[in-house]
Amino acid sequence: MSDPDISVVICVYTEDRWEDILAAVSSVRAQSRPALETLLVVDHNAPLLDRLAEEYKEPQQTRQVRVLANAGPRGLSAGRNTGIAAARGDVLAFLDDDAVAERDWLRHFAEGYTDPRVMAVGGRTVPIWASGRRPHWFPEEFDWVVGCTYKGLPPGRVQVRNVLGGNASFRRRAFDVAGGFATGIGRDGDKRPLGCEETELCIRLTRSRPEAILLIDDRAVIHHRVPETREHFGYFRTRAYAEGLSKALVARSVGTDKGLESERRYATRVLPAGVARGLRDAALARPGGAGRAGAIVAGVLTAAGGYVVGTLRTRRGAPAFSVAEIGEGGA
Repeated sequence: MSDPDISVVICVYTEDRWEDILAAVSSVRAQSRPALETLLVVDHNAPLLDRLAEEYKEPQQTRQVRVLANAGPRGLSAGRNTGIAAARGDVLAFLDDDAVAERDWLRHFAEGYTDPRVMAVGGRTVPIWASGRRPHWFPEEFDWVVGCTYKGLPPGRVQVRNVLGGNASFRRRAFDVAGGFATGIGRDGDKRPLGCEETELCIRLTRSRPEAILLIDDRAVIHHRVPETREHFGYFRTRAYAEGLSKALVARSVGTDKGLESERRYATRVLPAGVARGLRDAALARPGGAGRAGAIVAGVLTAAGGYVVGTLRTRRGAPAFSVAEIGEGGA
């Protein structure tokens, strides 16, 4: 498949992101390599569904944007699965509803599929900070907290264990092989700042097809909006704890060896180097150095605590999390 048709799926859930949603769709329509279609999957929000259906009311024969209701339970995983079922493309690309894609985003995705063994291609996600700049204390090693590519991932087009869900694509037959995204792991609107649903799917995929290749191409760039509420340490801590809970669910599903394979390298190499840089910057009186080093240590301890709690609960057959415990997040 040298030139696959690509369907783009954007899952949406709140009218608070109306302008962001329109910008995301516009960025897909402006691609140098056109998409076959854009699917907007609305997560159990009837007013938003009606408003988007009116916004993108197009003649059937020229329709490029299709508005759908999430056919499954509330949450991002079920929304993506709804898009998968409805899409017509050979490849399905996923874009966050508060992100915009650079003009060659889909072209770089398509280039990755010239090798028939490639089952997924992800890209690079760059933060757009609401305050105009990165908080001094916020370490780049933890940019996954705000849904962005983090320091420590290898540059270029490289093979990886898993792609990152807000900027990713899969061959359609990957879902035939591995099934869809698992519900109960990913996000649920503003209530569960969980993640890892794409990690669990990618591990299932490569277990079913050991010859499958998964790539990240850092030329496939999107720009992801980070709201002011996520620039504070409270959200950082909450999201890190939720990541630990999510990793416990993934480990239960696919085993500890695969579930934590990449995390071991991250924890033993990338994070210690980040702490050392922060302490060096502090010694040189550079702003934020001590804060970044402290945030890395706090993030590791908080995520580890979430993992321990999630593991103990899943072993007892209890839910790995409670909404009250992990607090408010966002998709």
